[in-house]
Amino acid sequence: MLRNLSVVGLTGGIASGKSLAASIFREMGIPVIDADALAHMVLAPDGLAYAAVLEAFGDDILVPGEDTIDRQRLGQKVFDNAPMRHKLEAITHPAIAQLAKQGMALVAERGEKLAIYEAALLVEAGIYRDLQALVVVATTLENQLSRLCQRDRMTPHAAAARIASQLPLEEKLAVADYVIENNGTYDAFREAVVALGKNLQQRFA
Repeated sequence: MLRNLSVVGLTGGIASGKSLAASIFREMGIPVIDADALAHMVLAPDGLAYAAVLEAFGDDILVPGEDTIDRQRLGQKVFDNAPMRHKLEAITHPAIAQLAKQGMALVAERGEKLAIYEAALLVEAGIYRDLQALVVVATTLENQLSRLCQRDRMTPHAAAARIASQLPLEEKLAVADYVIENNGTYDAFREAVVALGKNLQQRFA
Protein backbone atom coordinates (compact mmCIF):
# COMPACT_ATOMS: atom_id res chain seq x y z
CA MET A 1 0.00 0.00 0.00
CA LEU A 2 2.88 2.34 0.84
CA ARG A 3 6.52 1.76 0.11
CA ASN A 4 8.28 0.19 3.13
CA LEU A 5 5.02 0.02 5.15
CA SER A 6 3.07 -3.22 5.40
CA VAL A 7 -0.59 -2.71 6.31
CA VAL A 8 -2.46 -5.64 7.84
CA GLY A 9 -6.25 -5.53 7.97
CA LEU A 10 -8.15 -6.34 11.15
CA THR A 11 -11.85 -7.13 10.96
CA GLY A 12 -14.62 -9.27 12.39
CA GLY A 13 -18.33 -9.19 13.06
CA ILE A 14 -19.97 -6.79 15.46
CA ALA A 15 -19.09 -7.56 19.11
CA SER A 16 -16.43 -10.05 18.01
CA GLY A 17 -13.60 -8.34 19.89
CA LYS A 18 -11.76 -6.69 16.99
CA SER A 19 -11.47 -3.36 18.83
CA LEU A 20 -10.08 -5.16 21.87
CA ALA A 21 -7.55 -6.87 19.62
CA ALA A 22 -6.62 -3.47 18.18
CA SER A 23 -6.01 -2.06 21.65
CA ILE A 24 -3.70 -4.98 22.46
CA PHE A 25 -1.77 -4.42 19.22
CA ARG A 26 -1.40 -0.76 20.22
CA GLU A 27 0.00 -1.79 23.61
CA MET A 28 2.61 -3.79 21.70
CA GLY A 29 3.66 -0.62 19.88
CA ILE A 30 2.04 -1.51 16.57
CA PRO A 31 0.34 1.55 15.01
CA VAL A 32 -3.41 1.08 14.50
CA ILE A 33 -5.55 3.12 12.13
CA ASP A 34 -9.19 2.91 13.25
CA ALA A 35 -11.75 3.30 10.45
CA ASP A 36 -14.58 3.92 12.93
CA ALA A 37 -12.68 6.85 14.43
CA LEU A 38 -12.13 8.16 10.90
CA ALA A 39 -15.87 7.79 10.23
CA HIS A 40 -16.54 10.08 13.18
CA MET A 41 -14.05 12.57 11.76
CA VAL A 42 -15.56 12.69 8.25
CA LEU A 43 -19.04 13.28 9.73
CA ALA A 44 -17.90 16.10 12.03
CA PRO A 45 -19.05 19.62 11.02
CA ASP A 46 -15.64 20.29 9.47
CA GLY A 47 -15.34 16.75 8.09
CA LEU A 48 -14.87 15.70 4.47
CA ALA A 49 -18.31 14.05 4.16
CA TYR A 50 -20.40 16.35 6.38
CA ALA A 51 -21.91 18.63 3.72
CA ALA A 52 -22.67 15.81 1.27
CA VAL A 53 -24.30 13.63 3.95
CA LEU A 54 -26.40 16.54 5.18
CA GLU A 55 -27.51 17.31 1.63
CA ALA A 56 -28.35 13.66 0.94
CA PHE A 57 -30.19 12.85 4.17
CA GLY A 58 -31.62 16.15 5.38
CA ASP A 59 -31.13 18.25 8.49
CA ASP A 60 -33.35 15.96 10.59
CA ILE A 61 -30.21 13.85 11.14
CA LEU A 62 -28.72 16.67 13.21
CA VAL A 63 -28.72 16.79 16.99
CA PRO A 64 -31.60 19.18 17.82
CA GLY A 65 -30.32 22.73 18.12
CA GLU A 66 -26.81 21.80 16.99
CA ASP A 67 -24.86 21.39 13.76
CA THR A 68 -23.61 17.93 14.77
CA ILE A 69 -24.78 14.82 12.91
CA ASP A 70 -26.55 12.38 15.25
CA ARG A 71 -25.11 9.03 14.19
CA GLN A 72 -28.02 7.18 15.77
CA ARG A 73 -30.57 9.17 13.74
CA LEU A 74 -28.51 8.66 10.61
CA GLY A 75 -28.23 4.96 11.39
CA GLN A 76 -31.99 4.61 11.72
CA LYS A 77 -32.39 5.99 8.19
CA VAL A 78 -30.01 3.50 6.60
CA PHE A 79 -30.11 0.34 8.74
CA ASP A 80 -33.04 -1.41 7.02
CA ASN A 81 -32.76 0.47 3.74
CA ALA A 82 -30.08 -0.91 1.43
CA PRO A 83 -30.28 1.88 -1.20
CA MET A 84 -29.92 4.54 1.50
CA ARG A 85 -27.06 2.62 3.12
CA HIS A 86 -25.29 2.37 -0.23
CA LYS A 87 -25.80 6.10 -0.77
CA LEU A 88 -24.22 6.83 2.62
CA GLU A 89 -21.31 4.48 1.96
CA ALA A 90 -20.72 6.06 -1.46
CA ILE A 91 -20.22 9.38 0.31
CA THR A 92 -18.33 8.32 3.43
CA HIS A 93 -16.10 5.48 2.21
CA PRO A 94 -13.96 7.60 -0.14
CA ALA A 95 -13.54 10.21 2.60
CA ILE A 96 -12.55 7.56 5.14
CA ALA A 97 -10.13 6.02 2.63
CA GLN A 98 -8.53 9.43 2.08
CA LEU A 99 -7.95 9.92 5.81
CA ALA A 100 -6.71 6.34 6.16
CA LYS A 101 -4.11 6.90 3.44
CA GLN A 102 -2.99 10.11 5.14
CA GLY A 103 -2.66 8.24 8.42
CA MET A 104 -0.66 5.47 6.80
CA ALA A 105 1.63 8.01 5.16
CA LEU A 106 2.32 9.60 8.55
CA VAL A 107 3.07 6.18 10.03
CA ALA A 108 5.44 5.42 7.15
CA GLU A 109 7.19 8.77 7.59
CA ARG A 110 7.98 7.78 11.19
CA GLY A 111 9.90 4.83 9.82
CA GLU A 112 7.38 2.20 10.92
CA LYS A 113 7.34 -1.01 8.92
CA LEU A 114 3.98 -2.40 10.09
CA ALA A 115 0.54 -0.92 10.73
CA ILE A 116 -2.88 -2.38 11.47
CA TYR A 117 -5.98 -1.07 9.68
CA GLU A 118 -9.05 -1.87 11.80
CA ALA A 119 -12.33 -1.68 9.87
CA ALA A 120 -15.64 -3.51 9.91
CA LEU A 121 -16.09 -3.62 6.12
CA LEU A 122 -12.66 -4.64 4.85
CA VAL A 123 -14.07 -7.73 3.16
CA GLU A 124 -17.41 -6.28 2.04
CA ALA A 125 -15.71 -3.30 0.37
CA GLY A 126 -12.89 -5.41 -1.09
CA ILE A 127 -10.27 -3.31 0.72
CA TYR A 128 -8.52 -6.41 2.06
CA ARG A 129 -7.19 -7.13 -1.44
CA ASP A 130 -4.95 -4.06 -1.23
CA LEU A 131 -3.49 -5.05 2.15
CA GLN A 132 -0.55 -7.31 2.93
CA ALA A 133 -2.61 -9.67 5.11
CA LEU A 134 -6.03 -9.97 6.77
CA VAL A 135 -6.76 -10.85 10.39
CA VAL A 136 -10.31 -11.91 11.27
CA VAL A 137 -11.50 -12.03 14.88
CA ALA A 138 -14.08 -14.80 15.19
CA THR A 139 -16.61 -15.57 17.89
CA THR A 140 -19.85 -17.51 18.16
CA LEU A 141 -23.27 -16.08 17.38
CA GLU A 142 -24.23 -16.70 21.00
CA ASN A 143 -21.32 -14.58 22.21
CA GLN A 144 -22.21 -11.78 19.80
CA LEU A 145 -25.82 -11.73 20.98
CA SER A 146 -24.82 -11.78 24.64
CA ARG A 147 -22.26 -8.99 24.24
CA LEU A 148 -24.62 -6.75 22.25
CA CYS A 149 -27.40 -7.16 24.78
CA GLN A 150 -25.07 -6.47 27.72
CA ARG A 151 -22.69 -3.90 26.20
CA ASP A 152 -25.06 -1.94 23.98
CA ARG A 153 -28.26 -2.79 25.88
CA MET A 154 -29.92 -4.03 22.73
CA THR A 155 -32.95 -6.27 22.78
CA PRO A 156 -32.26 -9.82 21.56
CA HIS A 157 -34.33 -9.08 18.44
CA ALA A 158 -32.40 -5.90 17.64
CA ALA A 159 -29.07 -7.64 18.28
CA ALA A 160 -29.99 -10.52 15.98
CA ALA A 161 -31.07 -8.07 13.27
CA ARG A 162 -27.80 -6.15 13.52
CA ILE A 163 -25.76 -9.36 13.20
CA ALA A 164 -27.90 -10.59 10.29
CA SER A 165 -27.28 -7.33 8.43
CA GLN A 166 -23.55 -8.08 8.26
CA LEU A 167 -21.60 -10.35 5.95
CA PRO A 168 -21.60 -13.93 7.34
CA LEU A 169 -18.48 -14.81 9.31
CA GLU A 170 -17.77 -17.74 6.99
CA GLU A 171 -17.22 -15.36 4.07
CA LYS A 172 -14.68 -13.37 6.07
CA LEU A 173 -12.90 -16.50 7.24
CA ALA A 174 -12.64 -17.68 3.62
CA VAL A 175 -10.28 -14.79 2.78
CA ALA A 176 -8.48 -14.51 6.13
CA ASP A 177 -4.74 -15.01 6.45
CA TYR A 178 -4.97 -15.22 10.24
CA VAL A 179 -7.91 -16.02 12.54
CA ILE A 180 -8.11 -15.16 16.24
CA GLU A 181 -10.80 -17.04 18.15
CA ASN A 182 -12.52 -15.06 20.90
CA ASN A 183 -14.66 -17.66 22.64
CA GLY A 184 -12.81 -18.10 25.91
CA THR A 185 -11.31 -15.94 28.63
CA TYR A 186 -9.82 -12.48 28.20
CA ASP A 187 -6.39 -13.85 29.13
CA ALA A 188 -6.59 -16.53 26.44
CA PHE A 189 -7.67 -13.97 23.85
CA ARG A 190 -4.93 -11.56 24.85
CA GLU A 191 -2.33 -14.31 24.62
CA ALA A 192 -3.50 -15.17 21.10
CA VAL A 193 -3.42 -11.53 19.98
CA VAL A 194 0.06 -10.96 21.43
CA ALA A 195 1.35 -14.13 19.75
CA LEU A 196 -0.04 -12.97 16.41
CA GLY A 197 1.34 -9.47 16.94
CA LYS A 198 4.82 -10.91 17.43
CA ASN A 199 4.35 -13.06 14.33
CA LEU A 200 3.36 -10.01 12.27
CA GLN A 201 6.27 -7.98 13.62
CA GLN A 202 8.69 -10.74 12.63
CA ARG A 203 7.11 -11.14 9.21
CA PHE A 204 6.70 -7.49 8.24
CA ALA A 205 8.74 -5.25 10.54
